[in-house]
Amino acid sequence: MKKCIFAGTFDPFTVGHADTVKKSLTLFDEVIIAVAENRRKQTMFTSQQREEMIKLVYREEPRVRVLVWEGVIVDLLRAEGTPFYVRGIRNGTDVAYETDDFHASKDLFPELVTLFLPAELSHTHISSTLVKNAIAFGTPFGGYVPEEVYEYISRRNTDVSKTDPDSDL
Repeated sequence: MKKCIFAGTFDPFTVGHADTVKKSLTLFDEVIIAVAENRRKQTMFTSQQREEMIKLVYREEPRVRVLVWEGVIVDLLRAEGTPFYVRGIRNGTDVAYETDDFHASKDLFPELVTLFLPAELSHTHISSTLVKNAIAFGTPFGGYVPEEVYEYISRRNTDVSKTDPDSDL
C-alpha cells in the first residue's frame, strides 16, 4: 500500500488544502494529514480543533487519516514507513520555500520523495491567513473552506460570541 503525508498548520483547513488531498488520493492508497503542532506559531485554532475540522471533512473517506504531529516531518515519514511527502504549491514563493525545505529534509532522510502539486488557478489566492482575516473582520469566508470547516467555525464563533463578547472570534 502506497501512502503519503501531507503536513501543515491548517489554521484553518482550506479548499486549497482539500484540493491537494483530492489530487493525492489519485496517486496514493492512503493520505495522512499531519496537523502541525508548532508552539512557536500563534494559531487561531488549537491543534485539536484543527484535527476535528479536518476529520469532519474526511469522515466518509477511509483512505484519509488525520493526526497531530510535533517535530521534524522526516521522523513522521520514517514512523509511517513512507518516503512520500506531498506539498501544495500556489506560487513561486511557495516553490522557493518548499525547494529549500526539500533539500534540508533530504539531508536528514535521503529516501525522501517530495511531490509538488500545483494549486488550481481558482485557489492560488486562498490561504489560511486570508480565512483568519475574514473571520476576524466578520467578512464572508465560506467559499474558502470546505463546508464542514465553515460549519464548525460558524458554530464555534456563535458559541464564543454568546459567552465572551470581547472575543476576537
